[in-house]
Amino acid sequence: MPQPPIYLDHHATTPVDPRVVRAMEPYWSEDFGNPSSASHVYGWRAQAAVEEAREQLAAAIGASDPREIVFTSGTTESDNLAIAGIARAGRGRCDHLVTSAIEHPAVLDTCRALRAEGFAVTELPVDAGGLVDPEAVRAAITPRTALVSIAAANSEIGTLQPIPEIAAVCREAGVPFHSDAAQAVGKVPIEVRAAGVDLFAFCAHKLYGPKGVGALYVRRGPPRLRLEPLLHGGGHERGLRSGTLPVPLCVGFARAVTLCLEDLAAEAKRVRGLRDRLLAGLRDRLPGVAVNGDLDRRLPGNLNVSFEGVRADALLSALPDVALSTGSACASARGEPSHVLRALGLDPERVRSALRFGIGRSNDEEQIDAVCARVSEEVAAARNRAPARAAGRAVDRR
Repeated sequence: MPQPPIYLDHHATTPVDPRVVRAMEPYWSEDFGNPSSASHVYGWRAQAAVEEAREQLAAAIGASDPREIVFTSGTTESDNLAIAGIARAGRGRCDHLVTSAIEHPAVLDTCRALRAEGFAVTELPVDAGGLVDPEAVRAAITPRTALVSIAAANSEIGTLQPIPEIAAVCREAGVPFHSDAAQAVGKVPIEVRAAGVDLFAFCAHKLYGPKGVGALYVRRGPPRLRLEPLLHGGGHERGLRSGTLPVPLCVGFARAVTLCLEDLAAEAKRVRGLRDRLLAGLRDRLPGVAVNGDLDRRLPGNLNVSFEGVRADALLSALPDVALSTGSACASARGEPSHVLRALGLDPERVRSALRFGIGRSNDEEQIDAVCARVSEEVAAARNRAPARAAGRAVDRR
């Protein structure tokens, strides 16, 4: 039986941890009640499970009150609720949004949709490493700014933004601050209250939990945040997100986050070592390997590199035994060149030659060495073919 491909796309999604599956099992067919059913024991048990999960998630990100956790279907919905919810609730008083040029499509597309509704949107540039300057945020804020939205960690180049510093700028200006943290939770330490974040979006499937469930942290207390809900129909989640909650997914979400935090420092050190091993191995075997993004302020398991003279899409086709991507799964589905790499100021050839390696819990040194050898082999083969193609074109022109 053929071996499955080596999986190095952990930024796109992660396999569900067997311990998470076991935690979810009772809520599929035994404790299957609707948590909104308040008149019998099935509903009580389901509600108790959801509230315990809410408490665990609040503790995991440093929230001060479990009621600050709103369950959603994933980070995309959480981002939409945060951005559109704040913007529409403040329509007429505040009609300006600030974000960055390298945000996930869930943020950029929401901002652009609001632009069509009459909102102004400022997309801040980043430096060559992908970092947002807090002073640029300060300069962009106006008296009509409704929200600033900057991701904690970039899904393509892994850049870790200076979130506390940006939050301090927003707090000084009296502007709510939202952060998409889908890639950060469970990989780097997170304390939302200490950092000063007002709205914080994350999900389960990026950290070995189930797909289809996410959360939005909404800070409670003065000054009060007002959000207009996206979904109506039952007043669930304190009116912010109507719909029957998927109890097994909520339970699995909380269990997945808890497991990540139990081993966060050790796992970060391990995957960072694998990342550095992969980069060193590629550079030892190949010239023309360029790292995209800041290598120090970066997720421990992220490596985004360009291979000079090679098209990444062709390289992926030659590597069916390795699961990789050229960028975020949402952006890749559109078939467009990476807006993130273009925002770094990279030339088109370097953008088209970039691969993203997402190292995770299931990877080890043996796999990293095997991937390094296979990628190097295919890059060298592609480069050897390139002069022949160029010579053929020259003959044709004559």
